[in-house]
Amino acid sequence: MGAMRIALCNEVIAALPFEQQCEFAAALGYDGLEVAPFTLGEDPHRIGAQQRTSIRNAARNAGVTITGLHWLLIKPAGLSITTDDKEVRRQTLDVMRRLIGLCADLDGRVLVHGSPVQRRLPEGPDAAAARRRGEAAFAEIAEDAARAGVVYCIEPLSRHETNFINHVAEAAALVERVGSPALRTMIDCSAAGLTETEPVVALIERWLPTGLVAHIQVNDRNRRGPGQGEDRFAPVFATLKHLRYAGVVAVEPFEYVPDGTSAAAHAIGYIRGILEALPQWH
Repeated sequence: MGAMRIALCNEVIAALPFEQQCEFAAALGYDGLEVAPFTLGEDPHRIGAQQRTSIRNAARNAGVTITGLHWLLIKPAGLSITTDDKEVRRQTLDVMRRLIGLCADLDGRVLVHGSPVQRRLPEGPDAAAARRRGEAAFAEIAEDAARAGVVYCIEPLSRHETNFINHVAEAAALVERVGSPALRTMIDCSAAGLTETEPVVALIERWLPTGLVAHIQVNDRNRRGPGQGEDRFAPVFATLKHLRYAGVVAVEPFEYVPDGTSAAAHAIGYIRGILEALPQWH
């Protein structure tokens, strides 16, 4: 059994060229980068083979891994998994499928589907149908993810961000209905802290053993990085270690204090300090 790996969500340091992002993350002690496709261009799902090779090699040369993708549907603009517009839906599913291929080509293994605006349900009588369309979108791309050898994770988000899939239990129920090992859910500590009725540690203890949770993102409820708010993450990492979690924990602040590079450095120092204090893996 291997140890968990710590990744940095690359939009935190997106002001740097990608090669420098990789080098900076490696120098700080991150194991990898979790890439937001919108940081790669206006049409990231259409990135060609040469650029994919360049991105992959930049990470390899720096000694970090591209662990996966997140914030999937920001670009191109206007995407939606819940829309009743058939052309927008077709385009959205095409982007999702192409990003699955991009993730695999970059050595990534996990895609995290947050994108709150692009899954919002309308108010009124069409809400139920929109929910069905959203759920069907996840079911439709599960086979693509399985063929590519990646895991596609539905991210529960707080009601401040979206009105569709706010709790881990909701996402887990959908995952079970679809029944594909390539479709799972994940836990974002900030969203869970704002939304769930039980503490994050209890949530991890309840859901990680089910096999339905395939990824973790760490951030404070104040939307800053771990260690920059009132939330304490030592119990989170102790629980992950106790449960022998060997996946990726991605650092994903939304507010960069005092700036992106400093927030990234503070987070990994805080996390590495916690991990060094825990008993070693066996």
